Amino acid sequence: MKAIICTKYGPPEVLQIREVAKPIPRDNQILVKIVATAVNSGDVRVRSFKVKGLMKVLMRIVLGVFKPRNPILGTVFSGVVAELGNNVSKFQIGASVFGMTGFKFGTYAEFIAVNQNSNVIEMPKNATYEEAAAVVFGGHTAIYFLDKAKISERSRPKVLIIGATGSVGTAAIQIAQHQNADVTAVCSSKGLALVKALGVNRIILYDKEDFTKQIEKFDIIFDAVGKTTKKECTPLLNKNGVYKTVNGFSSGTLSQLHLLKELFEKGKYKAIIDKTFPMDKIVEAHRYVETERKKGNVVLTISE
Repeated sequence: MKAIICTKYGPPEVLQIREVAKPIPRDNQILVKIVATAVNSGDVRVRSFKVKGLMKVLMRIVLGVFKPRNPILGTVFSGVVAELGNNVSKFQIGASVFGMTGFKFGTYAEFIAVNQNSNVIEMPKNATYEEAAAVVFGGHTAIYFLDKAKISERSRPKVLIIGATGSVGTAAIQIAQHQNADVTAVCSSKGLALVKALGVNRIILYDKEDFTKQIEKFDIIFDAVGKTTKKECTPLLNKNGVYKTVNGFSSGTLSQLHLLKELFEKGKYKAIIDKTFPMDKIVEAHRYVETERKKGNVVLTISE
């Protein structure tokens, strides 16, 4: 099968398409023919290895010293179940599924074998494969950090989302709205139309004013791009307010996937797709995500 291999840490050109062995599903695994995946900031961070301090040491231990231990990157997928292991009972051949692999990676490939009990479920019935792949990374990250901020335990919380037009930011808007939050979004003038389309009326344009000088106080501040510090944002917090940033690790769960599926099927969650690239344009896709100008998600199509 074809797969995109990260030959070493470095610029986008280290990514090369090669022929590798097609995985054989074990007893409890399903083999998924991947139709679409996504290129996100996490993929770019791993490939480029542009991290500092203690995080650099931790990443070498977790991921690999000179190159990724698993050279096939990618953490989200949508596709079709192609084969079943002998003990699989949760899925049938031909089922359309979506999911995430976390630090196991492996989704920049034509096929992947995953445990039937891992983070994989049937896709939303009304989603395309591209949409299903697009909702996962931003969706699970937003759910994870907003849950950490105990958003569900607050009544009509006032939430400030910094970096509101990226994959995590657009997801955070929608998840916060699901939790009946009063959302204020921070974005550039170029992202104004997108944020308005997501139903946000309170918007701060960071290229027009300094959002840290706001008089208004918030119950939750969520930095969806990781470019602020707690010290900068503390003056904007209410007495029991909480600051969260994507700088750090988040974990994916089945409950996150089920929530995303439910919201998508009810029309309460949209997949925001900026650009779609074919598999052989992986270098261009990484270059684009690295510019930090994308709005929502960048999707990579693997097969039809």
